This record gives sequence, C-alpha cells and structure tokens, in this order.
Amino acid sequence: MFGWQSLSDDEVLAIMLRNGVRDFSVNEVAQQLLHTSKGLAGLTSLSIKECMSVKGISYIKALELSASFELVKRVLRSTLPYMSVIDHPQVLFDWLRLEIGDKQQEHFLVIYLNTQHQIIGYKTLFVGTLDRSIIHPREIFKEAMAVSSSKIMVVHNHPSGTLTPSSADIQVTQNLKEIGDLMGIPLLDHLIVSASGYISLRQMNLFD
Repeated sequence: MFGWQSLSDDEVLAIMLRNGVRDFSVNEVAQQLLHTSKGLAGLTSLSIKECMSVKGISYIKALELSASFELVKRVLRSTLPYMSVIDHPQVLFDWLRLEIGDKQQEHFLVIYLNTQHQIIGYKTLFVGTLDRSIIHPREIFKEAMAVSSSKIMVVHNHPSGTLTPSSADIQVTQNLKEIGDLMGIPLLDHLIVSASGYISLRQMNLFD
C-alpha cells in the first residue's frame, strides 16, 4: 500500500478538493490552484477571492481551503524554536514567513534571547509604516528588560515583497544597535522578511 509520500503535490491537493467541474477535472483544478499560488509555499497566502478565481472552486470550497491553509499556518507557528540555539537567520525563516511574511501592513517584531542565543519570547510592538518616528527604542528595551533578555533580534516585513532595505530600515537598525550596545542588550540582527524570502542587515554589513 502506497503512502501519502508517493503522491505528487497536485494529487494531494486534488484529494482535498474532491471534485472538479464539467470539462475541468479535479486534477486540473489542483494544478491551476498551484499555478495561481506559484507553488506550495504560496497556498497559505491565498485569499478566498484568489481561490475562487480558479475555475471549479466555489465560495464554499474556497472557505474550506482557506480554513485548511489557516490550520497549516497555525501548526507551523506553533513550531517556534523556543530554547533552540539561533545561530543563523534561516532557523527562523519558516516561522517568520507565516507569522508576518504575508501581512498587508508592516509589522515590527522583536525576538528576545538569552545568553546562549535561545529564544525566550517575542512580541509584535509596532504596526504600520515603519520609520524612526514610530519605532520607539524605549518600548523595545523596556520589554527586553522585563523578560531578562540578554540579546535581541528585530524583524519586520515588506508587504510589497521587495527585500531591499530602505534608508529608514538602515537608520532604525543603526539607532537600535547603538542603544543596545550602551544598555548591554546588543542587537544581533535585523531581518526583513516576505512570503518568499528574507535578508539579514548584519550579513549585508549595514550595522555600521
């Protein structure tokens, strides 16, 4: 007996869809849905309207798919690597992509770590167009001290999907680095994420 692993992505999706429509088989519906989402990774970002743009997917079916995708996102979010050593941004990407990667507004998230680079907590502190006027270092480091964090990482998303840091992103990074160094709670990195990728401002040598 063959297991799920023997099925292709569109075959598994076809089982979820259950049926197609006249002149458009369920496998063709599944293939078109994957084309619309630009692959498996994009499925969880599809809106109900985008699902319905695929021939053969009704409003009810789109609701069912949306609920399934949301459940997948919640399962993956629950895998946040608490107490795992964060020695590279890639360790966090799958979780961050689902946490804020597909948000339609910019979200600024702070990750708190202990001396061993293990996550002890995280919090979304700011939402909206992010620049120096909205990001208050006082709030960031107040929370860091409250949870006895030794180090922090900051992350925000670009709803446009571009991963190029703006001048404001660089200014915020350098400001937080200076304050963190003075307070003894260093900023390890500033990541910019989207639904499809990320960049590290430290790896881009933008901390100085």
